[in-house]
Amino acid sequence: MSSDTTPFPLIGADLSRALEGALPKLRAISATEAAKPLAPGKWSAQQVIGHLVDSAANNHQRFVRAMQAPALVFPEYLQEEWVESQHYDARGWEDVVLLWHAYNRHLAHVIEHIPEQMRDVPVTIGKEPPVTLGFLAHDYVVHMRHHLRQIGVVE
Repeated sequence: MSSDTTPFPLIGADLSRALEGALPKLRAISATEAAKPLAPGKWSAQQVIGHLVDSAANNHQRFVRAMQAPALVFPEYLQEEWVESQHYDARGWEDVVLLWHAYNRHLAHVIEHIPEQMRDVPVTIGKEPPVTLGFLAHDYVVHMRHHLRQIGVVE
């Protein structure tokens, strides 16, 4: 089972730093540029940020519910279907960016307040092997930074 030992307040602070560092750079991207696919057959920056909103929504449920049970099982996250069904490409760029920012500011707060005794709660997502709540929180920030690098707003 995958685990992580980084204290939850540090994970939340790391998420906050990523958010605040990326926000002005995201806002500097024009709506026209944000709508262009990053490569043929790939998402646009706008769809990537929409995907990160979806990731926030899914992980919000996981973080909160994992603090309430000895073990959890969640359905698989079908990222392509989520992005497509929500039509992020039809929203205003600024709207998508502000939604991403606000939702993740809340998640940083939630993560900072996860009790350390909840660190090893096993969480199973779809058919994947279980991971701990500690791993899930840490991996959430890693995942976000990966996508922010894809669109060139973090190193």
